[in-house]
Amino acid sequence: MKTKTTSLSAIAILFCFSLFSQSKYTLSGTITEASSNEQLIGVNIIVPSLKTGTVTNEYGFYSLTLAEGSYEFVISYLGFKTIRQTIDLTSDKALNFSLEESTEQLDEVVITENVERLNIRNPQMSVNSLSISTVKQIPVVLGEADIVKSLLLLPGITNAGEASSGFNVRGGAVDQNLILLDEATIFNSSHLFGLFSVFNPDAIKDVKLFKGSIPARYGGRVSSVLEIFQKEGNSKEYRVNGGIGAVASRLLIEGPIEKDRASFLVGGRASYAHLFLPLFNIDNKAYFYDLNTKLNYKVNDKNNLYFSGYFGRDLFSLSDNFENIYGNAVLNFRWNHLFSKKLFSNLSLIYSDYYYGLELGFVGFLWNSGIQNFNLKYDLKQYVSDKLQVNYGLNNTYYSFNPGKIEPNTNDSGIVEDQLTKKYANELAVYLDIQHDITENLSLEYGLRLSHFSRLGQDELFVYQDDNPVEFDPFLLIYKSAEPIDTISPGRGSELANFTNLEPRVALAYTLNEKSSIKASYTRIAQYLHLLSNTSSPTPLDVWTPSGPFVKPQLLDQYALGYFRDIKDGAYAFETEVFYKDLQNRIDYIDGANLIANDAIEQVILNGKGRAYGLEVLLRKNDGPLTGWLAYTLSKSEQRTPGRNDQEIGINSGAWYNTPYDKTHDIALYGNYELSDKWRFNANLVYQTGQPTNYPIGQFEFQGLTIPYYGLRNEERLPDYHRLDIAATLTPRKNKGRKWQTEWVFSIYNVYNRRNAASINFRRNQDTGTNEAVRTSIFGIVPSVSYNFKF
Repeated sequence: MKTKTTSLSAIAILFCFSLFSQSKYTLSGTITEASSNEQLIGVNIIVPSLKTGTVTNEYGFYSLTLAEGSYEFVISYLGFKTIRQTIDLTSDKALNFSLEESTEQLDEVVITENVERLNIRNPQMSVNSLSISTVKQIPVVLGEADIVKSLLLLPGITNAGEASSGFNVRGGAVDQNLILLDEATIFNSSHLFGLFSVFNPDAIKDVKLFKGSIPARYGGRVSSVLEIFQKEGNSKEYRVNGGIGAVASRLLIEGPIEKDRASFLVGGRASYAHLFLPLFNIDNKAYFYDLNTKLNYKVNDKNNLYFSGYFGRDLFSLSDNFENIYGNAVLNFRWNHLFSKKLFSNLSLIYSDYYYGLELGFVGFLWNSGIQNFNLKYDLKQYVSDKLQVNYGLNNTYYSFNPGKIEPNTNDSGIVEDQLTKKYANELAVYLDIQHDITENLSLEYGLRLSHFSRLGQDELFVYQDDNPVEFDPFLLIYKSAEPIDTISPGRGSELANFTNLEPRVALAYTLNEKSSIKASYTRIAQYLHLLSNTSSPTPLDVWTPSGPFVKPQLLDQYALGYFRDIKDGAYAFETEVFYKDLQNRIDYIDGANLIANDAIEQVILNGKGRAYGLEVLLRKNDGPLTGWLAYTLSKSEQRTPGRNDQEIGINSGAWYNTPYDKTHDIALYGNYELSDKWRFNANLVYQTGQPTNYPIGQFEFQGLTIPYYGLRNEERLPDYHRLDIAATLTPRKNKGRKWQTEWVFSIYNVYNRRNAASINFRRNQDTGTNEAVRTSIFGIVPSVSYNFKF
C-alpha cells in the first residue's frame, strides 16, 4: 500500500513539473490594411480553443505568448474580412497580417462568441469609440462631417449649445478634457467659435474618448481624454480624396515615398463663405483653414519613424475696426522600437502651441496671448503572457504661458506697449499600468501615476498681506481684490510652488456568462492647468493659467459601475453605467471678476468644490440594413465655494449651484439605413434639458430707471433644446469599376426649424421704458449639399 501511494505521489509531482516546464512561445507582428499598409488599431487576435487573445496597440503591433502547440487564430476587425489560420507554435514567430476591406460587410465579417466574450471581459469601461465612416454619415450643421459634434450623440457628452466651443463630459468643464492629436495636445478644438471642430475627418483613422477608467498613461485633465490618431499615409499607391461643401472644401493626398516602406500624407481644409460677402456690400470676414501632415518611414522590422504636424488658423474681422486670429500648431516626432517580441516602445518629442491675436483698429492696439508646451514621452509595453500585460513610462512637459501682450498698431495710437507677466511651469509624471486576467471570469486593469508639478519663477510676483489676494468685506458681504503690499522678482531659476500627487487607477470586469458582465472602476487624476473663463462656452480670448502659490491643482475622484451585454450574437449591444465624481479645488470667480488682461488673476478667484453624478444608457443595433443607437443620460453637475472661515459666506452663500453645463436629461437617437448600394439615409433626434442661466427675480426703481436684480447663481434654465437632422447619401452606380469614386450628401439640419435659445438677455425697451426679455437663437433650418470624391 505504501509503494502504491509513493508511486501516485511521484506521478503527480512529474505531472505538475511538466505543466510548469512546458515550453511557451510568442507570436507577434503588425496588422495592416491590405490596400494601403495603414496600421490598424484595436484588431482582435483570438485563440478560440483557449478563450484568450489580445488586440493591436496604437501602432498595429500585437504579441501573444502561449504554450507550445497548434492553434487556430481568428483575426477580426469590423469592416474587414476575418482571417482564420492554424499556426504551429513550436518557436517564437513573427507574423504580419494584411486585412482586406469587406465589400459585403454583413456577410463576410464574422464576430464569433469568443470575440464577443473578449470584449465583455475587457475591464476598460466608460469608453466611446466612433469609426470615421460613422462620423462622415452623421448629419451636422452645414453638412461638414465633424468628430466633436458626432461625439455629442453619445451618453455623458454635451456642450453649451449650438455654435459653442468644446464639449463637456460627465458634468465637467471644457478645460477638463485632454485632447490629443497624434499624442500632441490641442488647446482649442473649435473653428469659427464652435461651428466646426479642428479635425479633418479625411486625415483621421481612429477616435476614442475616455470618460472614466482612464489608464495611468494619461493625466493632466480630470474629465476625459479624447485620443485621435491621424492616418499614416498609403505606402502602396497614390490616392486623392476630398469634398466640396456649402461653406468649406477639403483635399487630401497620400502616397508612397518608397513603396511598402515610406509614405506621406498632406491634407487641407478651408472655408470660403467670406468670399461672397463683398457681393452684398458686406466688409466683414470669417473663415478658417487647417493643414494636416504625416511622414512615416520603416527603418527595419524593429524600428519605425513618424513625423506628424497640424496647423490651423481662424480669422474673424469686422471691417477695419476689429480683427481676431487664433489657432493651434503642433509637431510630433515618434520613434517606435521593438526590443523583443514581448517589449514594444515608443519615444515622442512633441511641440504644441495655441495662439490668440486681436487687433482693435478703432482703439489702436494689438493684443496677443497663448500657451506653448514641449513634451517628452517614453512609453513601453511588456507582453508578459496572454494573461498579463504591463505598460510603463514617463512624460515630462515644459509650459510657457503668455497671458497677454498689448502694443500699438500705429505710431500715433497713444497706446503704451505692455506685457503681462509670463508664467512658466514643468510637469513630470511616471506611470505603471497592468492588464491582468486573474481567472476566466475576472479581469483587472490597475495602475499608478505619480505626477509632480513645478511652478517656476517669473519676472514679477505680487505679495499680499497674509498671502491673501482676495479679501472679504463683512459689512457689504462681498469679496473684493486685495491690494498687493509688495512686488518681487523671483527669477526664472527659482520655484514658486510645487505639487506632488499619487493617482491610483483600478478597473475590473466580472463575466456573468458568455454574453454579459459587470464592470467597476475608480480613477484619481490631478489637473494643474486651468482655463480662465466665466462664460458657459469658452471663447478664444480665454487664457490658461498654471497652478501656483494662490491656485491649487484640481483633484478628482471618480467611481463608476456598469452592466454590459451582447444580444443576439452581437446584433445588439446594451451598456449602462452609473458614475459619481468628486472634485476638489475647482476655481470659481468672485462677483464682477474681470478676467481679460488681468495681470493678477489670483485677486478674482477662489478655490471651490465640484460634484457630478448620473446614469448613462446606450443601446446599439449593429447588424442589418438599419443600424444606430439610442443614448440617454440622467445627470447632475454642481459646484460650491464655501467661505474660507466662519466669517465668510462664500460664493452663492456657500450653497451648491448648477454648473453652466448641467443638463438633467440628454437623449440622442441616431439611425443609419442602407436602402441599396445607391442610397443611404441618416437621421439624428436630440433632446436636452435647457442649460442653467440667471433671470431677474425682481426689480426696483432708481432715478426713473427700472433696475432688475438677480438671485442665486444658475437657478433658472433656458428652454429645453431639441432638433431633428436628416441626410441622404447618393452613390452613383457608375462608381463600380472606376477609379474615380463620387458621392452626393444632401442634409437638413433642424428639420422643423426649432429656434433653440442660445441665450435670453434682458434690456430696457427704448419706446416703453420697461424691461423685456430678448431670446437669441443661432440656427433655424439649414439645408446643405456636399460633393465627395476619391481616386
